[in-house]
Amino acid sequence: MKKKYSKYCLKMDLKKYQKPKPLIYALVDKETLIQKRVSLQAHMQHISNFPNIPILQYRNKSGSLEDKKADLLLIRQYYDGKLIINDTIELIDYADGLHIGQEDIRKYSIDLMIAVKLIRQKTGAKLLGLSTHNKEEILESNTLDLDYIGLGAYRATDTKSEANVGGKALLEASKYSKHPVGIIGGVRIDDEFEAPIMYKVIGSGLYA
Repeated sequence: MKKKYSKYCLKMDLKKYQKPKPLIYALVDKETLIQKRVSLQAHMQHISNFPNIPILQYRNKSGSLEDKKADLLLIRQYYDGKLIINDTIELIDYADGLHIGQEDIRKYSIDLMIAVKLIRQKTGAKLLGLSTHNKEEILESNTLDLDYIGLGAYRATDTKSEANVGGKALLEASKYSKHPVGIIGGVRIDDEFEAPIMYKVIGSGLYA
């Protein structure tokens, strides 16, 4: 059974993001699925049991365009919320938005305002998110035409060492963002955050 989340409700959330309990932003990473020997179909069936997940990001750093397209179409069979594709702008027609990292956005231009304009030429009014890691990058993101930012890593994970963890310092830095914030990195379902953190980006915590 698909979980439905109306476009109107999502827009209201994005505009009025000062909410006491951030929503879950699901992160579906293909490499992690392979490592855990979990099929995308089984994982999506499991995720469909979680209520109120308005955004889901599909990340696949090594698959072909055809593989990614097939996965996006499969996800659509189980999920009716906003579907975000990580980096692969070529497949934006099959998603509701794009999330891009600090390195990848600079492939468009070292001037990030120009980079975002070039990206917007392809994505139009669809959602656009940018990864950030510190106050400096947050302040830079404030000048850009974005819908939200990702901020992390909050805690150490299998892919992020202690050296890359911001912890409480990230929570303080998040207060400088004019965009809704999705906190990422070891985030748990029962974690609580204050505005402007609107989303808890959770990957491993959504596995069965």
